[in-house]
Amino acid sequence: MPTLILYNGPIYTLDPQHPVVRAVAVRDGRIIAVGSEGHVQAATASAGRNEGINLQGRAVVPGLTDSHVHLTYQGLASQELQLGGARSIAEAVGRVADHARSLPPGTWLRGGGWDHSLWGGQWPSRSDLDAVCQATPAMLLRKDGHSIWVNSAALALAGISANTPDPVGGHIQRDRDGAATGILLESAIELIRAEAPPASPAERRAALRIAMHEALSYGITSIHITPGICPSDGEETLADLQVMREHDEVRLRCLAHLSACNLDAAIALGLRSGLGDGWLRIGGLKLFADGSLGSESAEMLSHYESRRHLGMATIEREVLEATVAQANANGISVAIHAIGDAANRKVLDAIELARGDGEPPALAMPNRIEHCQVLHPQDIARFAALGVIASMQPIHCTSDMAIAEALWGVRCAHAYAWRELLASGATLAFGSDAPVETLNPWPGIHAAVTRQLPDGHPKGGWHPEQRLSIGEAISAYCIGPAIASGEAGQKGRLALGMRADMAVLTGDPFHSAPGELHAITAAMTLVGGKIAFER
Repeated sequence: MPTLILYNGPIYTLDPQHPVVRAVAVRDGRIIAVGSEGHVQAATASAGRNEGINLQGRAVVPGLTDSHVHLTYQGLASQELQLGGARSIAEAVGRVADHARSLPPGTWLRGGGWDHSLWGGQWPSRSDLDAVCQATPAMLLRKDGHSIWVNSAALALAGISANTPDPVGGHIQRDRDGAATGILLESAIELIRAEAPPASPAERRAALRIAMHEALSYGITSIHITPGICPSDGEETLADLQVMREHDEVRLRCLAHLSACNLDAAIALGLRSGLGDGWLRIGGLKLFADGSLGSESAEMLSHYESRRHLGMATIEREVLEATVAQANANGISVAIHAIGDAANRKVLDAIELARGDGEPPALAMPNRIEHCQVLHPQDIARFAALGVIASMQPIHCTSDMAIAEALWGVRCAHAYAWRELLASGATLAFGSDAPVETLNPWPGIHAAVTRQLPDGHPKGGWHPEQRLSIGEAISAYCIGPAIASGEAGQKGRLALGMRADMAVLTGDPFHSAPGELHAITAAMTLVGGKIAFER
């Protein structure tokens, strides 16, 4: 196998020993030399045949990691009705009507991405959908995946009536007469999903291939796959990835978290976090502590602004604490969804309790909290003290800042608190939460650096004291995720012996105006020293 040399461009290694070099050499999937072009040529002179990639001035960074993505859903959602950006219920219903006309009889209408915060906070209803697809059952996930909008046909198939009780950890929204409005939150979503025909294994694997290709097109070389609300998502995705691994179809490095319902089976089999190889490894146990901001189900320490409720816990404290302790004691880390300040505190308490008074559990990778969207200032330092990864999605900050202001008020000073977390010593691992948001990491990097929308709003950035530098933001997509997956010695930096995962970019993020960062993407993506994508 020849040695591959990338040269003639700034290569940002994220290695403090050699932060910027002009050439890097790769052999057998590993980096064997970094430095000036002359140094790399001399270092590889006796290594046999060389091949070169002339960067022609293009910048290179380590391959990016998406630390929180629903990969199967990302691929499936790309083939379903998209309601993102609809500015009114009428616009959303118009899209539904157009889509319904194209469906064969007996097919469920599926889609999502709607955001009622763009509709003045008005929730849609079953009657809105009934007007355009009365006979076709329709299920449309809100953009955050924590509530669903359905029509009367779907409610009837699920047997949901005025007498149907709320399931544990869920809520059926009702009108004044007690009838279901067509909005179901959290675990109540499963009442509908149980009636809809699931995607077949072949359809799921096709969706994974679509999503992997898209990820590579942005310079993403690793992903942390997290189960969604659907309880079977974890084992199905892991099973699909194993089949794809056997057929050499896993094109980027995957860390697959387990669903909570699989904990006992995983322990019985002796599975531990970190099991696997360089392409597919088992991550942590995914749990949900609360809901979401947009669905007003994030659990808060004090009432939402202009409301008299605290959101909702989706797991009882005792169950949360027992599950964390059981997982950690058996070598399985936890990755726990927590949005509100109350939920984050409960999760930190549970992780601290699992540590006990002696040595913390021996884990191949750290425990982590997913989202950490709003924190009580007293809890920020606890992330570093407990070794908990702050797995966050910076694009949520700019997407949700208006509704966060409306629902959280002054608490927003500690929302998406990247600077405070980093300053306290915590590790940040950034991702997208796709398909909730775009899989493209560059709008996320833009949001982390500017805390502005691409149009520059608000001027100066929203709570700009929480902004990151471009180096810190890219590190949170490279080094932080490698720490989170227990692979800091393998990837995240371009240094001797590290895996040769890197992205050749269309622009230089370290020399671009902050407002232009969202427009950067990958010109070429290499995984293990092989070109996996070329624009």
